[in-house]
Amino acid sequence: MIKAALSIFLVLAAMSSAFGKYIPKSGKRVPQTLSRGWGDQLIWAQTYEEGLYWSRSRGKPLMVLFHLENCPHSQALKKVIADDYNIQKMLDEDFIVLNLMYETTDKHLSPDGEYVPRILFVDPSMTVRADLNGPYSNRLYTYETGDLKHLKRNMETAKKLLKTEL
Repeated sequence: MIKAALSIFLVLAAMSSAFGKYIPKSGKRVPQTLSRGWGDQLIWAQTYEEGLYWSRSRGKPLMVLFHLENCPHSQALKKVIADDYNIQKMLDEDFIVLNLMYETTDKHLSPDGEYVPRILFVDPSMTVRADLNGPYSNRLYTYETGDLKHLKRNMETAKKLLKTEL
């Protein structure tokens, strides 16, 4: 009896973890090392220049995530973004994504300083959308784990601006 109950529990646990993750329409993809855990089923740009090229050629905004492996705030944000089905779906279908653990030479990507985590949006005309910022006045482009609604709103706005401004 205990073995049967344990078996059922294990099957249910495995099923519940499988249903919560985003799986692209094209089917499960091989995890990329470029994801660094931010969304293993997403296709990630390797460099900022490649992200800009894909953004321009595919007509999608670029979302750039600055983070560090040893930063607890970056790690916490990575976990909630990677586990959020709606964000993963939107990133896969509507954005070009890039995560960086180093600063770029483009100073437009650090309009209020260099800190992590930091998320900026760049439209296909290669304009950094400084108007799409997070909820904090001292670190304009940071988001914390409780700010996913704000991040989703900014992602939706980036998609709408793409259709109205370009």
